[in-house]
Amino acid sequence: MEYELLAWPPDGPKLRLDHERFSYAGKFVMTNTGKAVARTADGRLVAAVAFNADRTDEDTLWLRYVTVDRERRGEGIGPRLCRLVRDRAVERGYERLRIAVNNPFAYEALYRTGFTYTGETTGIAELILEYPTPDDPETAAWTDRERYQAGLEEYRDRDLSEAEEQFLESRAGCDPPEIGCE
Repeated sequence: MEYELLAWPPDGPKLRLDHERFSYAGKFVMTNTGKAVARTADGRLVAAVAFNADRTDEDTLWLRYVTVDRERRGEGIGPRLCRLVRDRAVERGYERLRIAVNNPFAYEALYRTGFTYTGETTGIAELILEYPTPDDPETAAWTDRERYQAGLEEYRDRDLSEAEEQFLESRAGCDPPEIGCE
């Protein structure tokens, strides 16, 4: 698998992704976001990430959309691609990276990349995760397990698929996943 950061915002390329294979496919045609991709050895695109700087905080980069080919989900491609963007953003001088996630699978995948739950949600019920661990006084006393479980708890009160319910049940009381663990 080849992982590549294509461009930084605002000079991102247009990516035309097949909407039947990729979630958020239409979001990748915008050129004002940076893009990173994962490709197979034969050049087939199997994952993409779009990102941009926070409009009010130049030290923060937002990962906006992460998508993995439906047939390749669960292989660790998304977390590896997010780690690439994370590492390059830190090298570029960003102090913080943030992402809003809408399901427990994405939550877990981003935890494997070193992101942690901030205790915040967006107006559309996405959980906000941050790298490195946020220094918020209200959540600073949380242990790693408490922080991780607090995010999972947010999902438990939602209308979930059977797979999501089983996933959450399997994580009840667990420590967060190890960073880099696929």
